[in-house]
Amino acid sequence: MTLRPLAFLAAAGALSFGGLAAAQDDGETGFAAWKDAFRASAIEQGIPASVYDAEMESVTRIPRVMELNADQPEFTKAIWEYLEIAVSDTRVSNGLNNYNANRELLAEIEGAYGVDAEIITAIWGLESAYGQILGNYDVLSALATLGYEGRRTSFGREQLVAALEIIAKDYADRDQLKGSWAGAMGQTQFIPTTYLAYAVDQNADGRRNLWADLPDVFGSTANYLRKSGYTADQPWGFEVSLPDDFDYSTADRSIRKSAASWSQAGVTRADGTPLGDHIDLNEEGFIFVPAGSAGPAFIAFSNFNAILRYNNSTSYALGIGLLSDHIAGRATGFSKDWPRNDRPLSLSERKSLQQALADAGYDPGPVDGIIGAGTRAALRKWQADNGMEPDGYASDAVLEALQG
Repeated sequence: MTLRPLAFLAAAGALSFGGLAAAQDDGETGFAAWKDAFRASAIEQGIPASVYDAEMESVTRIPRVMELNADQPEFTKAIWEYLEIAVSDTRVSNGLNNYNANRELLAEIEGAYGVDAEIITAIWGLESAYGQILGNYDVLSALATLGYEGRRTSFGREQLVAALEIIAKDYADRDQLKGSWAGAMGQTQFIPTTYLAYAVDQNADGRRNLWADLPDVFGSTANYLRKSGYTADQPWGFEVSLPDDFDYSTADRSIRKSAASWSQAGVTRADGTPLGDHIDLNEEGFIFVPAGSAGPAFIAFSNFNAILRYNNSTSYALGIGLLSDHIAGRATGFSKDWPRNDRPLSLSERKSLQQALADAGYDPGPVDGIIGAGTRAALRKWQADNGMEPDGYASDAVLEALQG
């Protein structure tokens, strides 16, 4: 049977499957029934019945996956704590060693794809500690768990079908499909749909091996970034200094302006030099303040957006950018201290903040504890209406003010 195109898989992943998600219980009975019911959908999307039956028989529900799904560090840790891990001295040192050890291969990949070698190395380092930690979850079981219950059922189902396609097309063996709790695989952690769309057989040995073959690992990572809009020899961004009268409501990923416009508004690099000394003034970027107006501010350009395609978290992309700067030998310290007296909100507190915004008439979107674009936009409006700096930063002080 011919497998359906990736676009079909993406569309099909959003289907409700006749309310299958409601067929849940605390044990394995409901999960087994869900696997049986999902079989028809997978076959409709092109997965051979023989592959589904052989591979899904051993798939089990993993409760730990749901716990991790609710507590991703990119969205729950204080930014300075996250960066201390992402750009630790050990990760920087190992990055320099691995960069130098693979300099020739990385230069070849950089030349072929137009993606800076230090960015590839940084992603390799943050995703798997330079190939040392690939994850040991059975990918099919992890994705089936996500597809069965929780807030990411569409994602889990789409990725599960794609993982079965990888096996059906003999791109990888089932035993190779080990990875993270979210189904990411290999040394640079591709989810299955990303693997199907962007993984390359760089060493031409007949397989796209992201687990063991560094040419395939680096080539696939560069291919993904290139097709996401990455351009070599351009900065991802850098720390900036904002004027005293800066309008923090404009510090948002959705508000992109030319470097010339930001410069006219009084924004400079953190060392006080003009933006035009570091980037083409026609280049568009956005300002973001990951710890609010009390912490460092950054400007991010198109290469940052390409990194966000890899992981849609500004904390993650900032970690990659800063780690790459260290590997490339251009890192500088922050000109402004992080507000370390702030503490990260717990999951229940983040939900309370969202509920308080909703109760006050500021729609944050789902009350799920994820401080995303909708929550930040609602928070900015509430802050502006209540005489506060509209930086969208969800601190414990803001939660206290909201509840008060």
